[in-house]
Amino acid sequence: MGADPARGGPGTPAVAVLEPLHVEAMELLRRTVEVRCGAGVPVAGAAAIVTRGLGRVSAGTMEAAGPRLRCVARVGAGTDNIDVAAATRAGLPVFYAPDAFTEATAEHALTLMLAVARRVPFLDGRVRAGDWAARAGPLGLDLGGRRLGIIGLGRIGRRFAELGRALGMEVVAWSRAARDDRFPHTDLDRLLATSDVVSLHLPLSPETAGFLSRERIARMRRGAIVVNVSRGGLVDEDALGAALAAGRLRGAGLDVLAREPPPPGHALYRLPQVVLTPHSAALTEAAFRRACAEVVGAVLDHLAGRPAPGRLLRNPEVLRTDGTRGAGSAPGAGP
Repeated sequence: MGADPARGGPGTPAVAVLEPLHVEAMELLRRTVEVRCGAGVPVAGAAAIVTRGLGRVSAGTMEAAGPRLRCVARVGAGTDNIDVAAATRAGLPVFYAPDAFTEATAEHALTLMLAVARRVPFLDGRVRAGDWAARAGPLGLDLGGRRLGIIGLGRIGRRFAELGRALGMEVVAWSRAARDDRFPHTDLDRLLATSDVVSLHLPLSPETAGFLSRERIARMRRGAIVVNVSRGGLVDEDALGAALAAGRLRGAGLDVLAREPPPPGHALYRLPQVVLTPHSAALTEAAFRRACAEVVGAVLDHLAGRPAPGRLLRNPEVLRTDGTRGAGSAPGAGP
């Protein structure tokens, strides 16, 4: 899909939208700017680039946009598909939605944990196949009184910890920096060795890639469950699959995989104790609408010279307190 025919002209800024947004956000954009929408859409001359989880905005993408580029935006809380460092060097603000998906994602983590513990997809399949006798076992796992180990105490990790405690679970946590007095902080090795459920809530970075490694999986409590609604690259999938196939772990609930979409015949497909969803933890109607509205509103505010909410700015050092470009602005960056 190319430029929106409803807008145009030499004075109208263009916004490249790399993935579909909520219809209300798209309508808001189209009332104000020229919209280029779709995977592989040209970014040359764009004043803003907006992406979700799949469209990548590299340093090369920003360079290709040229001097008219004024900001980059991600409809989501993670910004690992944007080269934030390159944007910051170029003086480009990166807008995102750090809070919009917290509740939806934490609820999805809870859904995956319950689905694995009670073998819901497997039992559903057996009933549909006429096997009512599947109720005889193996039996599901009760979660009340079990230990939930939270790795990463950001917004989503904290909210999932609250939901786990509401189920009557004992909640412990490990984080490199964050602390919450409600959830005892413990050594990572101890968390892995003693938790019945281990849930990952870390951003993906060079430091966290492969975080749940073969060695760490080997330290996990026998019969434990892994939940991951963060990023697939945090987990050594081969090691996880081997531990599940060998019966060392009870199961895994994964909303994310290292390669998305995964290749046909992915090894985890063959394991009935694995529950998979397509990176959709955040995608509820209300959360998606809210995130799109927040991010698109910030982009339009910035393009109009109005200050955008500071909580939506991933790299606040590029803007002065009045919301305009700071001293790090790229030479030649136009209005």
